[in-house]
Amino acid sequence: MKTTPALNEVIAVNGVITDRQPVDFYALGLAGCIDRLAAPLRREGTEIHWETPHHGIDIPPSSASLLYQSAKEALSNALKYAHAHDITVRLAAVYHGVRLTVMDNGDGFDSHAEPAGDHHGYGLLLMSIAVSEVGGEVSVVSTPGNGTSITVTLPLD
Repeated sequence: MKTTPALNEVIAVNGVITDRQPVDFYALGLAGCIDRLAAPLRREGTEIHWETPHHGIDIPPSSASLLYQSAKEALSNALKYAHAHDITVRLAAVYHGVRLTVMDNGDGFDSHAEPAGDHHGYGLLLMSIAVSEVGGEVSVVSTPGNGTSITVTLPLD
């Protein structure tokens, strides 16, 4: 008998992580909402580690939403492409801003090469455009066989 996922469950459809529940930053906080996105990775056996030294920082809803969407893209890529067994998510205050970093120990890729084949990189491109429109920065560091680190830094002033 096939079971259907609960309406409040986070699922992956073709490697893309989808939260079937509305995002509630007020109830769960940004870290809690991002942590929900890791459920499909945990079901695959991936260890998720958290570093959140951001206590007391007030993140506006628009910035929280952009960081949440960036985390969703980074975690979806880790699930779909990286075959990672270990992921670290770091959410921290930085001088006049907030920084989200998602690091995996997966397959990695040549982050300096033009996208080709099935890995078009449109998600990372769209993330970079959205982040730069609000004055933020995206850094993608990856090499084949050495995992990937995606860092999003947003200003808070």
